[in-house]
Amino acid sequence: MSTLAERPVTLVAEVAPPRGAPSQKVYWPFVIPALLTVGSVIVFPWAFTVWMSLHEWNVGGTRQFTGLANYARLATDERFITSIGHTLFYTILAVVLPLIFGTLAALIFNTRLPFRGVLRGLFVMPMMATPVAIALVWTMMFHPQLGVLNYLLSLVGIGPQGWVFNSATVIPSLVLVETWQWTPLVMLIVLGGLAAIPLEPYESAAIDGANALQRFRYITLPMIAPFLMVAVIIRTIDALKSFDIIYAITQGGPGTASETINLYLYSVAFAYYDVGYGSAIAVVFFALVIALSLLMLHLRQRTKWTDVQGGA
Repeated sequence: MSTLAERPVTLVAEVAPPRGAPSQKVYWPFVIPALLTVGSVIVFPWAFTVWMSLHEWNVGGTRQFTGLANYARLATDERFITSIGHTLFYTILAVVLPLIFGTLAALIFNTRLPFRGVLRGLFVMPMMATPVAIALVWTMMFHPQLGVLNYLLSLVGIGPQGWVFNSATVIPSLVLVETWQWTPLVMLIVLGGLAAIPLEPYESAAIDGANALQRFRYITLPMIAPFLMVAVIIRTIDALKSFDIIYAITQGGPGTASETINLYLYSVAFAYYDVGYGSAIAVVFFALVIALSLLMLHLRQRTKWTDVQGGA
């Protein structure tokens, strides 16, 4: 008995994979449907668009391979070059103005206002309206004789304006609609940043005697900078591809004064039925959007969360 107890016992544990254990290859069947969906919905349409841009192809006519001729044609197309300027001008205004007014609204709604929740709900209502409905309402408001905007200007002694019926003011007027609709989005983003700011820096600044402007410049603005960059990225991409509001109100007019790249692309492809040239415009426009998006993302990466510096 003692001999058996003193005998050393050697335990050999052989770890063997259980029978029928799944390998990594088993997961591929679950990935294939997603890859097929992405390929059919995203990759194939863009590959087909690039292929069409290399052809002279009118709807109902013959297709002829022309290589980069459509892209060379873009370089001398004055209407296309002008539409690029309109797009950039519209995008800059449609980003800057909602950013300014949205930040100001966020600062106001971040205070302890009475009925603050109700006022916030009313303020974000323009975001919920459909673009076509917004366009119809603002078209009536822009009317030179019957519009409410000229009536309000007359109350303060300002003469009637042409608004969207004047080539000099049509883009700023369209940006006014864009600002009214999307300022609440910027406000919500900035409100999230303001809610994340701790109270200690403000208490320290108050002890140091900093005024409201200094507190905003040295505490609030650096802390909400990442949120502002998110708002800039979202608004830039959205303004670049804006189509419905502009088309429903002006259809690119008067003349071509408000014709952006999107509207010119629509006219070439679906009014003139020049599918090949329209595809080339789509490819160049897509490259422009990608370039600006990468620039915005680069700036977003450089906007880091930083500690609030003292000495306000």
